[in-house]
Amino acid sequence: MKFEISFQKIKDIILMVERVANKHMTLPVLSCVLIEVKKNMAVFKSTNLDVGIEVSVPVKSSGDGVVAVPGNIISSFVSQVYDQNQVVKIETTSGNLTISAGKSQGVIKTTSADDFPTIPKIIDGEEVSFPTNLFIKGLKSVWYSSSVSSVKPELSSVYIYRDGDYMVFAATDSFRLAEKKIKIPTTAKIGDLLIPFKNIPDIIRVLETMGETVVVSMNKNLISFKADDIYLVSRVIDGVFPDYRQIIPKGYATEVVVLKQDLMNALKISNIFSDKFNQVHLTVDPKGKLFQIQTKNSDVGENVTNVDAALTGDKVEINFNYKYISDCFQSIDADSVSLQLSGMNRPMVVRPVSGDQTFMYLAMPMNR
Repeated sequence: MKFEISFQKIKDIILMVERVANKHMTLPVLSCVLIEVKKNMAVFKSTNLDVGIEVSVPVKSSGDGVVAVPGNIISSFVSQVYDQNQVVKIETTSGNLTISAGKSQGVIKTTSADDFPTIPKIIDGEEVSFPTNLFIKGLKSVWYSSSVSSVKPELSSVYIYRDGDYMVFAATDSFRLAEKKIKIPTTAKIGDLLIPFKNIPDIIRVLETMGETVVVSMNKNLISFKADDIYLVSRVIDGVFPDYRQIIPKGYATEVVVLKQDLMNALKISNIFSDKFNQVHLTVDPKGKLFQIQTKNSDVGENVTNVDAALTGDKVEINFNYKYISDCFQSIDADSVSLQLSGMNRPMVVRPVSGDQTFMYLAMPMNR
């Protein structure tokens, strides 16, 4: 195998595919990047069995072949080469891969490519063209609410389904819930599916390198994304997501409308004094025109912060996990947020006050 490629192109590709590979004690080839050259086309592949990626690029080749090289080694090499405005020459000799880039040359020991897994293709799925930035927005808006535990796989995932003219992204760990709706073409055929939480960072990172439009395809086992010369595929979970709509309050008894930045600042101060459960105590008294956040830690001290807000409804005092409130602000672009409460021991719903109304967040109270 022998080919030439521009430095910046191979650097971008290697850094993209190498991060999908992972260390695997029983199958070392999974830590490798597979490079396959055929008829002036090079294909770079990696997989961790949950996510797989292929990137195809035209090259100037004088010999075809396939080779697997440790991803971390080739990635570190191309990252450190400082003379980057040149053509990189790559060839295999005696079981090694030689990379010549300007004044630097690396010789990397290769691994047999025979054990490299096949990256699956979806041949029975419906393809939907989608604005890439919207799909990224859907994932980023909710994925942090997934459970990090794999005990219940359906909770350690992002649930995607169709609701009328919208594709809905939802995630919950049973303590909080995030939902984001994205407008889709009325003809698009979208089925229900669960993308594993641990695959989401890889998917987002690769999608961010794709063009304005991505072709999404899915079946009961897989979801794939295609754009230009990049193909990304992820396995999906075979499970049933809880019917979370049953726990969303139909109305509320108390509402707090507050500037997002003011609330964020108050929570950051309060967290300094919070206990090991990250507990914050909210007091909402519309008649007394009081919105107060309190925290107390017997080892540190205590804090009381009053926040300017528009208050309506009944008085309520309630406890929440600080993190479960603050996490959702990354998904809200509006300057003001609405906190809707239905009394003690009832969930709080957070929504943007103006602009995009397609995001909703729910946090369960703490009983302590």
